[in-house]
Amino acid sequence: MSTQTSSPTHTPPLTGLRVLDLATLFAGPLAATFLGDFGADVIKIEHPTKPDPSRGHGPAKDGIGLWWKHLGRNKRTITLDLSKPGGQSTLRRLAADADVVIENFRPGTLEKWDLGWPELSAANPRLILTRVTAFGQFGPYAHRPGFGTLAEAMSGFAAITGEPDAPPTLPPFGLADSIAGLATAYAVLTALAARDRTGAGQVVDMAIIEPILTVLGPHPIWYDQLGHVQPRTGNRSQNNAPRNTYRTADGSWVAVSTSAQSIAERVMRLVGRPDLIDEPWFATGADRARHADVLDEAVGSWIAERSRDEVLAAFEKAEAAVAPIQDVRDVMTDPQYAALDTITTVDDPDLGALRMQNVLFRLSATPGSIRWAGRPHGADTEEVLSELGLTPAELAALRAEGAL
Repeated sequence: MSTQTSSPTHTPPLTGLRVLDLATLFAGPLAATFLGDFGADVIKIEHPTKPDPSRGHGPAKDGIGLWWKHLGRNKRTITLDLSKPGGQSTLRRLAADADVVIENFRPGTLEKWDLGWPELSAANPRLILTRVTAFGQFGPYAHRPGFGTLAEAMSGFAAITGEPDAPPTLPPFGLADSIAGLATAYAVLTALAARDRTGAGQVVDMAIIEPILTVLGPHPIWYDQLGHVQPRTGNRSQNNAPRNTYRTADGSWVAVSTSAQSIAERVMRLVGRPDLIDEPWFATGADRARHADVLDEAVGSWIAERSRDEVLAAFEKAEAAVAPIQDVRDVMTDPQYAALDTITTVDDPDLGALRMQNVLFRLSATPGSIRWAGRPHGADTEEVLSELGLTPAELAALRAEGAL
């Protein structure tokens, strides 16, 4: 196991940061996971009888949801019914000792429970209240239910994804949620940096429809200045060519990219068509893209006569950009991922050795780590609330109320 995953001599950079994760499915909880990976004490708060639905999403082993093992890693789990007076008062006590609260209820829900910003900031003026919703806290759509799929549709992502003569295509995974999770972690750290200067907390308003629009790049400015609307182009690009997926002689697929002019020239020499380099239109990526049929034929026919291994070796020797189209089976054995320990092993008391994605990046002095995989529903309730100072009698009263 790499030092990235187990480094007891280093103090993780977010040690001492306490995060209350009230969110579900998936952007908010993922942001909390990212913070926990680098040392934050993340306390996952779930309803006593309606746990985070991610526990039941996707395949399970021995009745244990595997998605949760990834999403819930590095989190202590407690139960609390925030609709009960005892649950509300307990959350205010937890918030008084926390740095960050992450929630994704519909706007107005926390306020209905007397847990809005006025109440939480009164309990802790240094708190960062992070609100993650589909559409944000205000505007005509704010109170609509929403998921990442709607963001993928609204942002323009689906409109440009797919073949030109096929319907718009949605991703088969939580793309918008994942991008929003990354953005939310960044927003939290930004707000904490501001708190270091001012001493005061604030509210983070994260709308899932926004980060995915940001990563789509210059589409709004293209439209604003030129009226340009990017069409669906399949695996091709309007900015360079050859850029596509190509089938090899042994039935595998590879992806080729030529974003740099020098790489495009190397590819054409490799496939035996140096004559195309001399064409006037070959000099820019956009002009090459307008001649993608010619370039795809040249590259595709050469690749089709060779096995995947032969293609990859030849491209590497030519210093041209290529990658195999891998499914998860290939990812788990890929030598570059193995060298980076991107897929690492975590020991789990429920399921034994688990392999999952490692923390997002490597820090040379204060690396992150996966200390444990997702824990059972409410496993740490008594420990966390006892640390808060609740007595056995208070815990019993909360249980009698149904708040735990």
